[in-house]
Amino acid sequence: MDEHDVPLTGDYGGVRWIYAFSDETALARYALARGEGDREWAYQRWLGARLLDAAVPAVGVPCGVALDVGGRGALFPPVAGIVPDRVAVDVSAERGDAK
Repeated sequence: MDEHDVPLTGDYGGVRWIYAFSDETALARYALARGEGDREWAYQRWLGARLLDAAVPAVGVPCGVALDVGGRGALFPPVAGIVPDRVAVDVSAERGDAK
């Protein structure tokens, strides 16, 4: 969470990325990389499936999850099989099939 209790996000390549961290150590690495290791970082615990199935669709723009930003992380892009088909960028809204 940022200083306004809003989830950390960044925009890149036409996608909004929700920053998620696998543990407090990964969050601390991110904070240090930003030069903000001296402030308190609030966080919420979410199951990965809930983040992908509920939070990503609620954003309202193409959105994925960036796990452990600033370290050896992974990207979960907004594509079929990762996020619900209704918000996947590779699924046709008209026909419901993969592009």
